[in-house]
Amino acid sequence: MVAFGKKLKELQIQEWKGYYIEYKLLKKKVKQYAQQNEVVVQDRDYVLRDFSRMLDEQIEKIVLFILRRQGQLATRLSGLADHGDESLSHGPHHDSIVELREGYREVGRDLLRLLFFVEMNAIGLRKILKKFDKRFGYKFTNYYVKTRANHPYSQLRQVFKHVGISAVVGSISRNLADLKDDHRYYASIYDHPTLHISDPIIESIEAAESRLMNSTDFLQYLGKHAFIMQDELPFPSSEEKNTNEGYHFMSLLLNLVNTFLYMVNTYIIVPTADDYSLSLGAAATVCGVVIGSMAVAQVFSSVYFSAWSNKSYIKPLIFSSIVLLMGNTLYALAYDLDSIYVLLVGRVFCGLGSARAVNRRYISDCVPPKLRMKASAGFVSAGALGMACGPALACLFQRKFKIFKLTFNEDTLPGWFMAFAWFIYLLWLWLSFREPLLEKEEIIVQHVASDTIVETGVLEPLLLGSEKNQQDEDEQQECDELSKESREPVTSIMSAYRLLTPSVKVQLIIYFMLKYAMEILLAESSVITSYYFIWSTNKVAMFLACLGLTVLPVSIFVGSYISNVFEERQVLLASEIMVCLGIVLSFQVIIPYSAPQYILSAILTFVSAEVLEGVNLSLLSRVMSSRLSRGTYNGGLLSTEAGTLARVVADGTITVAGYWVGSGGSYITTFQISIISFLL
Repeated sequence: MVAFGKKLKELQIQEWKGYYIEYKLLKKKVKQYAQQNEVVVQDRDYVLRDFSRMLDEQIEKIVLFILRRQGQLATRLSGLADHGDESLSHGPHHDSIVELREGYREVGRDLLRLLFFVEMNAIGLRKILKKFDKRFGYKFTNYYVKTRANHPYSQLRQVFKHVGISAVVGSISRNLADLKDDHRYYASIYDHPTLHISDPIIESIEAAESRLMNSTDFLQYLGKHAFIMQDELPFPSSEEKNTNEGYHFMSLLLNLVNTFLYMVNTYIIVPTADDYSLSLGAAATVCGVVIGSMAVAQVFSSVYFSAWSNKSYIKPLIFSSIVLLMGNTLYALAYDLDSIYVLLVGRVFCGLGSARAVNRRYISDCVPPKLRMKASAGFVSAGALGMACGPALACLFQRKFKIFKLTFNEDTLPGWFMAFAWFIYLLWLWLSFREPLLEKEEIIVQHVASDTIVETGVLEPLLLGSEKNQQDEDEQQECDELSKESREPVTSIMSAYRLLTPSVKVQLIIYFMLKYAMEILLAESSVITSYYFIWSTNKVAMFLACLGLTVLPVSIFVGSYISNVFEERQVLLASEIMVCLGIVLSFQVIIPYSAPQYILSAILTFVSAEVLEGVNLSLLSRVMSSRLSRGTYNGGLLSTEAGTLARVVADGTITVAGYWVGSGGSYITTFQISIISFLL
């Protein structure tokens, strides 16, 4: 992964290069402090004061330049306003309006360059503060931000709050809205805050402002939950424009519907899997194998679907739908064929049709950056809704009848229903999906005002100073090679594994264990509740549906409040503790084992695991290499494989525990068995 200092050198606007944060100098200073501290322990207050002074000087340089550029933009806007009053004083003329619009858009383009400048410096400042904290453990960031941001003469606010820039944006937006008001309704953006200004420049500015704010909200939390990795560094509008051209809303909707249907398909059989197994002559706990066989197949399908999406999106989605249609049909026919093996083959087919890797990849590669966070949130919401709807639909299938010697009952109706749903989806997919253009990597040239920024996998300035010496040229060439390498996706599973740092491995292990606990809880629910509490299928289905419905409210609470108050690592630790408490509470301590105890432990475990999953994937997206953001072996695939393997192991645990009980062991919840692995 290329160092930020080299990326900053590549991405900076050359004529402004003297006003950027001197990241390399600050980095050397941090290293110097660390080396001196190894020889002799330095005075902590001296280090803090000295480094604070350097940062203050850097921020002052940046802010004064921003204010100067804002003043120039304000002067140009004032001139355009005077010109507009003069030109339109005798009535609106088409040529005058076109000229004024272009003038305001030109100011907008220069404002975009300024926003890009501010964002690069804001990223540099955050990175150097993080590096200082990591080397010394002082939590210097909290001290520095609190003392600078809350001061009445704060310059730091200009970098992170950019109040003056917002005023310029407001002026451009208002005037463009007025010039587009052909019917002279005089609908002001200030009187109508929801008024949308449909202009490419305004949309680009709003997207740049949104990135710069870097605030955590519900959509961002869900987007990270989806683990669709995005580059931290900003990209000029050329890449976004190319993505916009290939964007098709109906295709995105079809991917989200695919996600929803697959999650329904996964959990619709959970309330009845034990009864179905018994009706075919197997033990009730074979439901673990029935449910888990889908996950086993998904381990392999995720890889080939991810590789297939390098060449096409519609073909793997069509193949997935056909395989799922066949799998659910076999699942339903197993009852009349009286074969547990047909049942298992049907579920294996369902696992082989898992196209979640394609859904993730489509959002990552084909959705415009400004919509990607919302699409990622939609991906998570679709999965959560499917998790809740699956068991709920099982409640509706408490019927029994025959058509042409085919039995339709609570065991087979989930299979027939999903087969019909996938058939309808297949027709919709065939008629409405638009295959995006899969272009090879090429050089994209985008003119931004008087300068040009060139992108060759990463961005670099076109105008290189003629006074550079040979050493600078060699360093630039080395930087180009390293940058190109850092942007190339990995091509093998071993290459991906070598990029996994200890931090990434720890987070993947945590993800594995939380998925293990959740699968144990969900898959064994019908067995435990029928044994201890004699619950009907309807009660089990409603219980699981209620658990699934907690996902979105919990995500809203965590994304809108908790993540803004506490650090992610604090939330991570707290949620791990709560998951363990939920598991401990599930132990059969009181005789008889009561339903309220089980329900409380299940809710506590499930909700805490959901919180843990979101924070875990958020941290993963930060510590994982950018090379894993694309290609076949991407970060999303690795997390999917970890979660799928956890489900396989969990479902195997249920079956092994069932056979152990059948051999004479005392009956305990398999959920209790999971605590040993989880705590270890």
